[in-house]
Amino acid sequence: MVELSVVVPVFNEQEVISSFYTRIRKVLDEFPSQSELIFVDDGSGDSTVEILDSIAKEDIRVRVVKLSRNFGHQAAVQAGIDQSVGSAVVTIDCDLQDPPEVIALLVEKWRMGADVVHAVREQRAGETKFKRLSASLFYRMMKKISDSPVVLDSGDFRLMSRRTIVAIQSLPERQRYIRGLVTWVGFQQDLVYFHRD
Repeated sequence: MVELSVVVPVFNEQEVISSFYTRIRKVLDEFPSQSELIFVDDGSGDSTVEILDSIAKEDIRVRVVKLSRNFGHQAAVQAGIDQSVGSAVVTIDCDLQDPPEVIALLVEKWRMGADVVHAVREQRAGETKFKRLSASLFYRMMKKISDSPVVLDSGDFRLMSRRTIVAIQSLPERQRYIRGLVTWVGFQQDLVYFHRD
């Protein structure tokens, strides 16, 4: 039985995918239970798919889902979630701004009873003042206009329990905003804070 699925949407990531895999592999090696790593290629035009296929040949935990064209980040995340079988699912981008090592903290909170664990950025290294300000304004605006709680300074890096995944999959939305849906479905939610690279 797979305890942990990690879903990674990718698009033209040939420059970073090997470094990401090296780091995430070390994280998954620390789990005594079975895990899977699902890369979802969102129509890359570079050598991302070839690199992923090579990785998958060497590591039985790795699966590569290839979308027929670029559908966008949220569609790629949903495709990976739909392919996952783990009791818990982590979604993370492969650009290494979100450190894979934080996954251990997300899993710890899940094992303590949380259904959703949001990774929240305490610092955003290397980003301009404008980027930090615009991101801050976006999250605060969304919080004001949304009927659902909005977790400030969190992105798509999170852990969701299987029952959370089932609830999200049952929703009729076709253009999904997973950050919103994951809080809207409820269940016990928790936070882990980290410094973003």
